[in-house]
Amino acid sequence: MDLQVLWFALLGVLLAGYAVLDGFDLGVGTLYLLARRDEQRRVLLNSIGPVWDGNEVWLVTFGGALFAAFPRAYATTFSALYTPFMLLILALIFRAVAIEFRSRRPSRAWRTTWDVAFFAASALSPLLFGAAIANLMRGLPVRADGEAQIALLGLLSPYALLVGAFTLSLFALHGATWLLLKTEGELHEDVRRWAWTAAGVFSTLYLLTTIFTLVAIPRATANLAELRWGWVVVVLNVLAAGNVPRAVYLRRYGQAFVSSAATIVALVVLFGLAQWPNLVTSTLDPAFSITIRNGSSTAPTLRNMAIIAAMGMPFVLGYTGLIYWVFRGKVREGEHRGGHGY
Repeated sequence: MDLQVLWFALLGVLLAGYAVLDGFDLGVGTLYLLARRDEQRRVLLNSIGPVWDGNEVWLVTFGGALFAAFPRAYATTFSALYTPFMLLILALIFRAVAIEFRSRRPSRAWRTTWDVAFFAASALSPLLFGAAIANLMRGLPVRADGEAQIALLGLLSPYALLVGAFTLSLFALHGATWLLLKTEGELHEDVRRWAWTAAGVFSTLYLLTTIFTLVAIPRATANLAELRWGWVVVVLNVLAAGNVPRAVYLRRYGQAFVSSAATIVALVVLFGLAQWPNLVTSTLDPAFSITIRNGSSTAPTLRNMAIIAAMGMPFVLGYTGLIYWVFRGKVREGEHRGGHGY
């Protein structure tokens, strides 16, 4: 495997890692206002409290790796999608502030304000992620000089809004499966009902998004003719998505969460297959597209980055696993009173 292919694959790993890990805590935020009492909302916050900030490191790492490995793609993508990405950054910042501030004062108005802010930022983030993915799937008006300019309204096409809504429903379902592992009692039964609703919405949007993609973007499946193993990913994606509501019904919540995570990973792989070998597809002329070949850094840069990644990733995976192991188990109402937790 050459270095350009390796870094294309590693970017996929980072994107999938972020979507799986931050996806469930964004999903928790999307479901947050459905909790009826303050104690229940504190349970939801404390279920992600030890891990939410670490999960966002995967997004920072993805951005840094894209900048270093494929600087032309980074420059074109972030300039063309500048407004959505700025809104995304603001949403993630505001979400972090809301998590830290909401329990600082006992005032009901204070907490309600930050609760709404946390929900809004959590829901807006996957909408923007989905819209960005949709625009990359359809392609951007990249010129011969690598520049691409498009108005904000041009980015908010019906397809972009559909994929944004699909991503929101996917993360909401993923968040519900996480909460089924972390809650108990009355709240747990409420989360089961949320999970069923989220599964229904997700299934509908999954079908609509698939049909729209196949009809409007023929190249989305072009690589499957050559890369036959991609059909295995397609089948696994469908089976994993279908197993989520089944596992919830059977109360196999660990299996539901793993199936939800597998669905996300499979979707990221299929996105990569649809793009390959392009990083940014030009709608003006295919020759203007930025690929892994014409958009990469030099071989020594990619080689040094690979060495650094090989040394650093075991530590990242190790401490991430340790955190999840230490904070495993249920979060119970009342255990974070007295200023501890969120």
